[in-house]
Amino acid sequence: MSSVRVLLRALVPAVLTAALVAPMSGARAEPSAGELTQQITKSSAQLEKVVESYNKLNEEIKSSRATATALGARIGPLEQQVAQGRTEAAEIASRAYKTGGLSGASALLGSGDVSTLVGRLGALNQLARERERQIEGFDATQRRYAAEKAQLDVTLARQTAQVKQLAASKKKIEGELAKLYDMRRAAYGSATSAGSRYTGSVPSVSGKAGVAVRYAYNAIGKPYVWAAEGPNGYDCSGLTLAAWRAAGRSLPHNAAMQWDAVAHIGRGSLQPGDLVFYSGLGHVALYVGSGKVIHAPTAGESVKLASVDMMSPYGYGRVR
Repeated sequence: MSSVRVLLRALVPAVLTAALVAPMSGARAEPSAGELTQQITKSSAQLEKVVESYNKLNEEIKSSRATATALGARIGPLEQQVAQGRTEAAEIASRAYKTGGLSGASALLGSGDVSTLVGRLGALNQLARERERQIEGFDATQRRYAAEKAQLDVTLARQTAQVKQLAASKKKIEGELAKLYDMRRAAYGSATSAGSRYTGSVPSVSGKAGVAVRYAYNAIGKPYVWAAEGPNGYDCSGLTLAAWRAAGRSLPHNAAMQWDAVAHIGRGSLQPGDLVFYSGLGHVALYVGSGKVIHAPTAGESVKLASVDMMSPYGYGRVR
């Protein structure tokens, strides 16, 4: 037997063995705790963006509905004025028609002469023209407002559809999070981090900012709940909204819209009660002093006290 055949006979079993063993040895093991944490962090960041977009649409819808209601209230009286004007115009036309006949002329003349009749007919025609101009004005105004209201209705329908789309996206992400939480539960015995109430001393801050800061400290330990603004749970912009609402200030339920509503300041000017923005305006927290913020982190976690540099800040704002 040639040396080549001997070599081939020796190699074939080894190759087969390697082929059988390779898939088993190459099979991916269960994700480690660190890998699971990274996956959950990534999915949570995606979810937060969806939630904040959902919150923004809700704010826009509320604004549009308020505008539509105001327009509707203004259109109603206009419609009544137009209807009244048309009725008066019809009466004027009827009177003008009747005065055009011989009997009508005789009635208008009475004991007067032809010049009196001509004068009366001229005044009647002038009145009719003025009424027509009024009606045209009413009609133009009504058409303008009706067009604006129709445009708002279209906007509301589009925004409502977008909210449904975002809710579907959120549901998909939450489904993926649920799978990761199942694996985390298997690894750690719990899918979420347990939150606990704050029992330390609350900084003494005066004025409305102090009210907002105290509210945020009292919220520590409460769960993150998407699109929620308390009192039993919060998302990030819901927490800052609720804290400042307690202090008598109104903020929209969206981090980016809150950025537009506050006065922008530098880091060196930070004071308790100011807002700190992160993740390209996708996250917001309340500054409470001493380099700390309170925020609602993400799904599966609770409101907590953290360093202002827990992430790279996008910017800083003061509630006006």
